[in-house]
Amino acid sequence: MVRLQVLLVTSAKVLLQVQALDFPQIHWEMPITDVLAASDISTAINACKAKDSFSPKTFFATVGLSKKSPPEIEKVFKMLDQDKSGFIEQDELQLFLQNFSKGARALTAAETKAFLMAGDMDGDGKIGWEEFSALVNAS
Repeated sequence: MVRLQVLLVTSAKVLLQVQALDFPQIHWEMPITDVLAASDISTAINACKAKDSFSPKTFFATVGLSKKSPPEIEKVFKMLDQDKSGFIEQDELQLFLQNFSKGARALTAAETKAFLMAGDMDGDGKIGWEEFSALVNAS
């Protein structure tokens, strides 16, 4: 059972408090289009439709992420960190494009490995917030 309580109603927004009795880990995710333009996402996804054509730096520049503020980049990082571990791991990288567009392809093994190598500065096999931010800003 989930109970919703309306806390604040303004002309354009409704703030809800969720009390989850049976499901304590409910997350309300904002769409990626709250941070990035849908047209830029479409252009970036189309530019890497072919297998082995994905480049993280090119993607970040095309989608407009490299022009965003640190808080906006962090919002995108948190969306990509599907398991909320504080890191983007290899399995999350493989499905990276699908976070931007549901019909997008999965990255190939070679693309996933190259992405991980480009972002994993400390060699722990995953990309943390600081590493992600550095990769985006280098785009």
